[in-house]
Amino acid sequence: MLTVERHRTPLAALALATAAVLATACSSGADTKAPVAGPGAQAPSTPAAPEIKISPAQGSKTVRPNRKVVVSASSGALEEVTVETGGQVLEGDFDAERTKWISTTPMIPASDYTVSARAVDGTTASSSFRTLKPEHELEVADVTPAIKGEKVGVGAPIIVTFNQQVANKAGVEKALKVTSEKPSQGAWRWINDTTVIYRTAKFWQPHQKVTFTARLKGVQGGKDMYGVKDMTKVIHIGAAQIATIDTRKHKMIVKRDGKVVQTMLISAGNASTREYTTTSGVHLAMGKANPERMISPGRKKGDPGYYDLMINHAVRFSNSGEYVHALNNVWAQGRQNVSHGCINSRPDQAKWYYDQVQRGDVITITGTDRKMEWNNGWGFWQLPYAQWKKGSALA
Repeated sequence: MLTVERHRTPLAALALATAAVLATACSSGADTKAPVAGPGAQAPSTPAAPEIKISPAQGSKTVRPNRKVVVSASSGALEEVTVETGGQVLEGDFDAERTKWISTTPMIPASDYTVSARAVDGTTASSSFRTLKPEHELEVADVTPAIKGEKVGVGAPIIVTFNQQVANKAGVEKALKVTSEKPSQGAWRWINDTTVIYRTAKFWQPHQKVTFTARLKGVQGGKDMYGVKDMTKVIHIGAAQIATIDTRKHKMIVKRDGKVVQTMLISAGNASTREYTTTSGVHLAMGKANPERMISPGRKKGDPGYYDLMINHAVRFSNSGEYVHALNNVWAQGRQNVSHGCINSRPDQAKWYYDQVQRGDVITITGTDRKMEWNNGWGFWQLPYAQWKKGSALA
């Protein structure tokens, strides 16, 4: 019986093999199944998980704030990247394939950053580093005019003063932004290493808010100098108050939003010397005082032409000592120019103008042969806009 089982077994195997050959020979379709691996064949390899790399390196202690943070995946795509410090998230963008993420804004100096990244397949990576503390900290020291609650005139500039001398003017200027509720066009002009001024192409439209923002954190201003603080100021533009002075007619007309609200008889500079000649051109009201002490420039007591007076209701419109002010000089006002260069008017009318004026109000003067210099006080409108723009570091 055992022998029979030994003989029957090969016959059964032969019958099965023959059936398999016949079945294969009779098949009319292609075999869609993967072939069975023979002895010694290797199984297909599993795709490697993406390797995530982060720069700056883990544990770095003196990372420049303007350095880019880069996260990349060697294979596969990134699903999420977060870079943050103290709850503030650093902005950045993925490339088209989402294999790389690069930061788009500077980092905050002297801050600890953490990086978290996750690939689509679930692979994760993290890192931490610290940005350097700059030797020189850059920030905005002053913005004029931007007193809380103040309304300014339609000619008002935005004068920004920094606490350090700026070498990288283009980089710093890129961090400055001005937006207005009503459309306007404007440009920055550097007047020295610490001061940059914004002026519009045309006067601001009245009755609106203008927002100035300086995003200086991490911006390099010079060697070993980085911005450490952002700033935002809201500037309120008031009515369009424009005073027009004709020194030949001895008259000053004030319009508010296009309507005449006051006509004043005035006396201007006597023009006996250049010093005593009122400047012609587009001026801006820079400030006011009641009273204002006025001292003759370049003279000492006892010199010819010396004066030291307290003058009421004085509105300044240049750095060369020019004001619209009160003076009980009625015999000359409306008839003759007798002043040292200022515009004087009847005390009650001077007080009215003093009470109404806003810093940045326009004062246009005609009728003299002395032209207002663009850098005399706020004489910025003396420059054509095309020329003004050439003072930008981005021009």
